[in-house]
Amino acid sequence: MNDITVLGTGVLGSQIAFQTAYSGYAVVAYDVSDEVLETAKNRFAKLAKTYARDLGDQAKADAALERIRYSADLADAVAQADLVIEAVPEKLELKREVYTKLGEVAPAKTIFATNSSTLLPSAIAEFTGRPERFLALHFANQIWVHNTAEIMGHPGTDPQVYDEVVAFATSIGMVPIQLHKERSGYVLNSLLVPLLNAAGDLLVEGIASPEDIDAVWRIGTGAPQGPFQIFDVVGLTTAYNISAAGGEKQQAFAKLLKENYIDQGKLGIATGEGFYSYK
Repeated sequence: MNDITVLGTGVLGSQIAFQTAYSGYAVVAYDVSDEVLETAKNRFAKLAKTYARDLGDQAKADAALERIRYSADLADAVAQADLVIEAVPEKLELKREVYTKLGEVAPAKTIFATNSSTLLPSAIAEFTGRPERFLALHFANQIWVHNTAEIMGHPGTDPQVYDEVVAFATSIGMVPIQLHKERSGYVLNSLLVPLLNAAGDLLVEGIASPEDIDAVWRIGTGAPQGPFQIFDVVGLTTAYNISAAGGEKQQAFAKLLKENYIDQGKLGIATGEGFYSYK
């Protein structure tokens, strides 16, 4: 693989694109409009500073920026792609729509990978037009630190394609976590989501504040972050989309998120404020 396209320049999409460019690949960052891409350019510039600070190589971070090309034209963005990594919002119908369009314009050689954190590849595969060249490749947030890549095929995924994606993940500094069966939530979120759901329930029920819930988790387990700090890292829009599709308790948490945070522009670390202020 030489040319990689990332669909979506949100919090995690931009991290995937930058990590890939930082590892020496030519990357196209695609999003729906030039206006959105202008915002993405600022996000990439901040990532370059973060990488230089955390990894200690300013020249390599600057070179990564130079390897990223921006496009709001899907056919143009994927014209040379060996691999397309999709990181659009976590909505099944939207992803199916994106893959239907993508399958029509991408070269036959191109492998498709979804960064979905909850959806099964088999729920999307038939919409790609090439199910044998489609699988899931899920990254954790703050990719340069939490460098796992969960790789999960569906029953129709070509084993050679699976192996190529494992090799790609390794080449960009990830630790490939190979899933042998489809599982909603994969490994990371199968462990993490119950924690976040429990924290949301405690807040909705008025049991304790986000700060105290986080404190008891950090102090009691030695974890570096509490659940509401994790929500801010993941992004409250993503948390809302997932919760809104859940049960009664999750929907109550989604309502709380929307009314008290999202409607006020508090989306987490990306906007400088969520459950905590980062300004």
